[in-house]
Amino acid sequence: MHFQTSFGLLQTDQVNCYGQDGRLIDCALSGQDGAFPKTNPVAPDQRFAVMDRVVRDALTGAVWSRDANPAEFPLTWSEARSFVAQMRQDRLWGRDDWQLPPRRMLFSLLSHQQINPALADGHPFENVFPGYYWTAETCHRLPDQAWYVHLGGGRVHRGMKQGSYMLWPVSLGDVGAGAAADVRHRFRRDGECVRDRLTGLIWSRDAAPDPVPLDWQTALVRVDRLNVRAMGGYHDWRMPAIRELESLVDLDCDSPALAGDHPFIHVREAYWSSTTSVYEPRYAWTLYTQDGIVGVGFKPGADFYLWPVRG
Repeated sequence: MHFQTSFGLLQTDQVNCYGQDGRLIDCALSGQDGAFPKTNPVAPDQRFAVMDRVVRDALTGAVWSRDANPAEFPLTWSEARSFVAQMRQDRLWGRDDWQLPPRRMLFSLLSHQQINPALADGHPFENVFPGYYWTAETCHRLPDQAWYVHLGGGRVHRGMKQGSYMLWPVSLGDVGAGAAADVRHRFRRDGECVRDRLTGLIWSRDAAPDPVPLDWQTALVRVDRLNVRAMGGYHDWRMPAIRELESLVDLDCDSPALAGDHPFIHVREAYWSSTTSVYEPRYAWTLYTQDGIVGVGFKPGADFYLWPVRG
């Protein structure tokens, strides 16, 4: 089973809101990610603790190499695995559990307010390359490919294992035994709603209450219809932020990349999030459900679906 987080669902750090044309707008009543208060349990200026050549992330418990490019050059996936194996053997920086980061752990480092690199403002890391970094995980549907994360802008994609990308080692010794959370029977259906026991979020059981793809602004507005009719008895549905949408992904599954016992109906191929890509603000972050790719969509294009969430 792939790594599942025990540290809870992290919110993005996006605080600005953007129009369909990419210009900054007032967040009030926009329904966008930046309009909602951020309540992560650790203040941004207290998140990272530098301990000589390693950095502990107080949000997740993970310990990262302070040097985000210790191999200096891109490596194949196999070479990257061998590199961290040597780090374990050498007990580099006093640790013997260095590894390639699980996809969700590397994703947890991403900022959705900063670019080049897409890391929180004031982060303590060195030699961050604004390109793709390997993760530990293989694509379920295409086992000759592995997942990587773009540290320039924040995309999460998959590529052939013989390709060459960067390596950022992590130690999970401080994360705790609960990191590999049991996600069997993860979802509990309640009428028109489904509660995710892993994150606490409540999703629409109908993963496409609008049966046609929408442009981004229309999708943001359509949520109001669900609130007017109190779908499932609730009036606080919204478009999910990209971390919420990505949290649905189960990397042990594909087509869709959701837990095999999920109770959702009408799952579509791609969904809007309420989070703008600050790399190019005319685009918003999207989730592709076949494998779990996190990409972007052009806001004026009616190409993606709305999957409402609350909680």
